[in-house]
Amino acid sequence: MYLIEDKKRLNPTVTQMDIVAPLIAKKARPGQFIILRVDEEGERIPLTIAGCDPLKGTVKIIFQIVGSTTLKLDKKEKGEYIEDFVGPLGVATETNNIKKVCIIGGGVGCAIALPIAEEFHRLNAEVTTIIGFRNKDLVILEDEFRNCSDRMILMTDDGSYGEKGNVTVPLKEMLEKGEMPDRIFAIGPLVMMKFTTLTAKPFNVPVTVSMNPIMIDGTGMCGCCRLTLDQDGKKIIKFACIDGPDFNGYEVDFDEVMSRNRMYDEFERHAYEKTCNLFKQEV
Repeated sequence: MYLIEDKKRLNPTVTQMDIVAPLIAKKARPGQFIILRVDEEGERIPLTIAGCDPLKGTVKIIFQIVGSTTLKLDKKEKGEYIEDFVGPLGVATETNNIKKVCIIGGGVGCAIALPIAEEFHRLNAEVTTIIGFRNKDLVILEDEFRNCSDRMILMTDDGSYGEKGNVTVPLKEMLEKGEMPDRIFAIGPLVMMKFTTLTAKPFNVPVTVSMNPIMIDGTGMCGCCRLTLDQDGKKIIKFACIDGPDFNGYEVDFDEVMSRNRMYDEFERHAYEKTCNLFKQEV
């Protein structure tokens, strides 16, 4: 059992928790993830490590309430426990020989982007961050990104906060001005990562994308996180949870991934509604 030391609501659908897990806190690196179960009957879900404090022995997770399991997790309060918390898993984000970096986060993907930005800041790299949200009410981690960025640009789709537009707008402007980072990291919805990659391609700037959105069981056994990569014209199959979650954006077949990812929408919606009804009956 793992203690929830702290809980914080970041926006109406996104929650942050600090979980007491000393061994994970000592070993975790940016880009890695954990697998948890809320209770004995619960499913396993992977969540990216959003930060850790080795001295306190805590691991930070940030999750969006999108399905039955994340709804159950959100019902847990500070001082309560979750059943399982395993990690760190996955391959840590590559940081060697990168002196100038642009990190792009979309929505709840900013929770994954933040520890990467903080790590590059710690390594004295020049850090530009671009974070995007649908509207002002959904903005998270703004102060944290400002604290670890040499330049931070905040975008909202409707212009209700920051600058109006999606994250590719300032990226394109930056690249057209000749401001070339050593690498771009794009983390967020699949469609955002696809178009970030397409925006950077004419400028030949390396792009790393995080394929966390397609992970399910986190072990490679379910096969749902498989990716088709195009490496010099050769099609190669990889698994996001085992071989990633970071991949070369230019190699990923985003259209295939997005098509397969939509297959589970209806199932997840029914599971979410069933869980909501159970909680209502308890009340």
